[in-house]
Amino acid sequence: MTRSSALLTDRYELTMLTAALRDGTAHRRCVFELFARRLPGARRFGVVAGTGRLLSLLREFRFGDDELRFLRDARVVDEPTLKYLADYRFTGNIVGYREGELYFPGSPVLTIEGTFAEAVILETLALSVLNHDSAVATAAARMSIAAGDRPLAEMGSRRTGEESAVAAARACYITGFDATSNLEAGRRFGIPTMGTAAHAWTLLHEHESDAFRAQIDALGTDTTLLIDTYDITRGVRTAIDVAGTELGGVRIDSGDLPLVAAQVRAQLDSLGASRTKITVTSDLDEHAIAALAASPVDSYGVGTSVVTGAGSPTAGMVFKIVARESTDGSWVPVAKKSAAKATTGGRKTAFRTRTDSIATSELIAISPRFDSLTDASSTYDARALQVSLVSAGEIHSEYEGIEAVADARMHHKSARAELPVSALALSRSDPALETVYVTLDETLGHE
Repeated sequence: MTRSSALLTDRYELTMLTAALRDGTAHRRCVFELFARRLPGARRFGVVAGTGRLLSLLREFRFGDDELRFLRDARVVDEPTLKYLADYRFTGNIVGYREGELYFPGSPVLTIEGTFAEAVILETLALSVLNHDSAVATAAARMSIAAGDRPLAEMGSRRTGEESAVAAARACYITGFDATSNLEAGRRFGIPTMGTAAHAWTLLHEHESDAFRAQIDALGTDTTLLIDTYDITRGVRTAIDVAGTELGGVRIDSGDLPLVAAQVRAQLDSLGASRTKITVTSDLDEHAIAALAASPVDSYGVGTSVVTGAGSPTAGMVFKIVARESTDGSWVPVAKKSAAKATTGGRKTAFRTRTDSIATSELIAISPRFDSLTDASSTYDARALQVSLVSAGEIHSEYEGIEAVADARMHHKSARAELPVSALALSRSDPALETVYVTLDETLGHE
């Protein structure tokens, strides 16, 4: 049975649809935009993630018999609305930032054009995916910056929901993590998986040496032994006694990590295990990783902090209508005027301006003539940020699946390389790039 994503939504989307079908505005063409008013946690940039997952969920956005029966029984919508939903297919267009791309306040991360009826009911699905995945990706990117060339492993599945865990592993891999402990993420998205043993394994055995010996017998000397179940100094000695000086690695999951890592490195070297690597875990975040930069640590394992966005569990993105078709067929920009929640009307095209290959601003062009925007990229000497994701209802499959995740990982690396050095700092600050709005007239000149 095909899974449906249609009810992963809020009720008010369907009540708006019901009213729009009644008053005749349901088929009026509109443009909706997904963007963030500000960057959470006073961070210097955000990272887009989740787009490929959203496209796959859009394929499954169908109201089958079970979904329609629920809506009828719960009296969510009336019969004309049920009839409309039974045949629902998104037939519009979606453009957006590539996964792995950086975004800033006001960036049009996703632009959805279609009838009001077919576009408005995608709001919650789009926001739930991109808000979660982008929050994780942004936190993971900061940890990747802090780690430098040292490998990072995501291991936070037990600290979030089961499907959120898979999504988080995917977002982390796109933004610089090297592996995940989550096997489903490995299966779905081709992410390398890792993992050896927990404290329970050591506690299962009569002696620590018995546990280490059994692990070596099963996995070979290249495995990583967890050395802090009891006493770390004794654990290191036992590990080398059992595995020999060619032991692949040891893991430290507690204590004052900079101090303990230095002591373990010195002890390993004194025992002749100079090639045995040290992995540290234990509630790491980007600041803890940065504090370990001068320590003899070879790799990091991060759990709770990264899958919860390192203190910012949502990207804070919103989904707003920015233009609609008028009764005479012309396009009308629309915008909220609410205090502290005002929006900028009109369809937008986004560019990243650069000087000597270093990003200088987020340039957002607004045009009253929507058909001119496809030509707007020739107006600016800048990198266009948006790509076509859905055309006339047809999903561009190159942005889904395993290869798309690998491509997003590479794109993030190149996009991050454009940032000025100041953008890589972990302290709270204003966005690294200013968002600049320009308006284009009908000849693509400036108004």
